Amino acid sequence: MTTDQLLDEIREANLSYLILAQNLVRKDKAEAIFRLGLSEEIADLLEALSTAQILKIAATNMLICRFRFDDEMVWKLITGHGRERGVGATHAAILMSAALPKAA
Repeated sequence: MTTDQLLDEIREANLSYLILAQNLVRKDKAEAIFRLGLSEEIADLLEALSTAQILKIAATNMLICRFRFDDEMVWKLITGHGRERGVGATHAAILMSAALPKAA
């Protein structure tokens, strides 16, 4: 994969994420905050973005979302092979929700 292809993929991921995030926020802000790990202020900003603003933000060459699976324990719970899938995912959701950004 060339650098240009990689940057195009990042921009596409940014656009997909922003559209998804804005739709979730508009549908149910509290759920979006929980599921996406956003602060309320960021959720408000996402909700108010115009299509032109979303396109401009998505065009950056840096990935604007991040995986919240930066904890080894969360990865093990999500990918655990010896456990019932739902139990591990539930434990992972509890751990990730404890790390949500705090409202100012």
